[in-house]
Amino acid sequence: MGIAESTPDELPSDAEEQLRSGEQQLELSGRRLRRLPSAVCALSRLQKLYVSGTGLRELPEEIEELRELRILALDFNKLERLPDGLCRLPRLTRLYLGGNRLLALPADFAQLQSLRCLWIEGNFLRRFPRPLLRLVALQSLQMGDNRLRALPAELPRMTGLRGLWLYGNRFEEFPPALLRMGRLHILDLDRNRLGGFPDLHPLRALRVFSYDHNPVTGPPRVADTVFLVGEGAVERMAERDEPTPRPPPRRPARAFEDEEEEDLLIGGAGSRTLGAPGDSLRALEAAPGLGT
Repeated sequence: MGIAESTPDELPSDAEEQLRSGEQQLELSGRRLRRLPSAVCALSRLQKLYVSGTGLRELPEEIEELRELRILALDFNKLERLPDGLCRLPRLTRLYLGGNRLLALPADFAQLQSLRCLWIEGNFLRRFPRPLLRLVALQSLQMGDNRLRALPAELPRMTGLRGLWLYGNRFEEFPPALLRMGRLHILDLDRNRLGGFPDLHPLRALRVFSYDHNPVTGPPRVADTVFLVGEGAVERMAERDEPTPRPPPRRPARAFEDEEEEDLLIGGAGSRTLGAPGDSLRALEAAPGLGT
């Protein structure tokens, strides 16, 4: 049975049934929507909104009325810009913007001080968005498959960051700012243009480093507790006196959304089986509880 169509400003016919469950969640993914129905913005108690893969081209400024929103999924649409209203969602903790057409983020994006997980992979970012530097609570930042060539020297201001995915960008040299990210647990630099690495021992909290598909001849120097993925990684880990660290769980469904999972650690006893292995350590890109 097909999904009943609604006028552009009305809620879909099944929305009331979804909301009746009491979860304050609305799933609109997979429908054909050029813009978000204005009636959605009137749902002031809504906490989770999924609008993935709909062909969405714009968002109304009125989205700021969703003051209780915790999770917002807008991935795989056709968004070229974000309204300032999206930056005024005080409780938003997870935002999925991957697979759009974004060239930049609004200056007011820095107001999202509750944000802990941001996916913005597969866009057209040429420069690291400076508003992100003010998001000190952000733990997980997925910026793969953009067009970045450098990172700002101020990156260590992001003291909460535990997972950083930069695969598929255009780095030709290892960004110096990364060496001062001493609390980083996961770093993914797959599919760049890196010809070598500095000594990564300064990254004392690092647990996973992925550098596959770069023009390097061997792994970097890292602590024996780091799980490596890339040219020569298996051989290097086999030489260690300590047992090889457990590989991390693979890519999660966009799923670590429950408060009881906030303390999930990489490969820890509480981690789930997360499905079939992916190409690399996109694996943990959404895991919100990457330690402290």
